[in-house]
Amino acid sequence: MNGTERVLVVRLGAMGDILHALPAVENLKRRYPAMAIDWIVKPRWTPLLEGNPALRRVIAFDREGGSVWATARRLRDAGYHLAIDLQGLIQSALVARFSAARSTIGYTRAACREPLASVFYGHRVQPESRHIAEMHLDLMRALGVHESGLDCTLPAGEPEGVLPDGPFVLANPFAGWKSKQWPLPHYQRLAALLAKKEGLPLVMNVAEADRSRLGEMAHVLPHVSSLPGLIHATRRATAVVGVDSGPLHLAAALGRPGVALFGPTDPTRNGPLSRGITVLRDPAAPVSYKRADAESDWMQRLSPETVFEALRSAMETSRSAQASKEHAP
Repeated sequence: MNGTERVLVVRLGAMGDILHALPAVENLKRRYPAMAIDWIVKPRWTPLLEGNPALRRVIAFDREGGSVWATARRLRDAGYHLAIDLQGLIQSALVARFSAARSTIGYTRAACREPLASVFYGHRVQPESRHIAEMHLDLMRALGVHESGLDCTLPAGEPEGVLPDGPFVLANPFAGWKSKQWPLPHYQRLAALLAKKEGLPLVMNVAEADRSRLGEMAHVLPHVSSLPGLIHATRRATAVVGVDSGPLHLAAALGRPGVALFGPTDPTRNGPLSRGITVLRDPAAPVSYKRADAESDWMQRLSPETVFEALRSAMETSRSAQASKEHAP
């Protein structure tokens, strides 16, 4: 590589996966400042990437109304030298191939989420790391990028909905799989503990379509917003309580302290990239990536009292670190 190539990054979704891919792409740009990097992503996630200085442009991958073919023509006309698939699905591999890039790179069959995707790559990388974000760094090393930083640039977000004027704890209770969710009654108990012992309200961020699922919960303030509103609320939060879903990884990327609740999935592969977030998971819980649509007993066993104590400890550590920073000469 000479550092002036036109490069297409393919990572179509979802939120947490995009956040885990961002550091590798930003490292690529730092290694080759003259490189023109475009990123194709599903429309709902474009707010995560807009304005990112590592990217020349963000391309929305819209499958509605036959526009996928218009997108394919647009990709071919761009004259890419290289397409990088950081998703490992047949769909993402086909997007990389349809771009007509001179070269394509992705993961080996064993490392792809859908093994068949690997047949569409001209170059395949077998990662050595376990965490998905570090796997992406392994792939970038094949392109001459040896920086291992995991920081990334995120937009400021936009105020949406009602938030407290003062400090608050932010939670995002819903996930793509029901088995990754913490029971809503547990949030109710956690909210009561926060109100009584810390004087903090629990804000629960949800999409408009999910507002009714919360019902009426004491000490809980529902916050309905789009993705820019979530980014803004996360930046403002004193701490977060998250499950294995995009909002948790957003909080980690923004350096917010808090607690991560894991059940079926493995935090060594998908956990938050932040020392300020404490991961709680029963060590006896089996690892499964099946999209189960039923509550997990292992998530049920994480008691509100345990979560509260871990959350309070994380907040105290954050306050101490901030105080030390403010008093440093």
